[in-house]
Amino acid sequence: MQTTIDEHDGCMLARIEDDERVFEVTFEDVEPTDVTLRFFRDGEEVGSIYNDDGTERTMAQLTTARDDSDFIGVQVPKEFVSELLSAATEAGRVTDESAAEGYRLRVL
Repeated sequence: MQTTIDEHDGCMLARIEDDERVFEVTFEDVEPTDVTLRFFRDGEEVGSIYNDDGTERTMAQLTTARDDSDFIGVQVPKEFVSELLSAATEAGRVTDESAAEGYRLRVL
């Protein structure tokens, strides 16, 4: 599995790739809630990572440009999500650090 989480072109880029999946999102801010991380770019939500109905699965989705309700989704490892959240926090891209800690406790 190959991961990249870094600043790129004024945004943060997070990417995971292996034989079964590819997920990549660029964002300016992450908004954590109890069980969801929402990614925003130019004030628009562009994707999220969420806990799938309280199971062990952590799912990532990207909103497509075709329709606000159209999206693609893949399962991502919690280690990737943890690394992404830590990097976003260090970069000052998390909207609420207290909510991020709650997300860590509930999901990761």
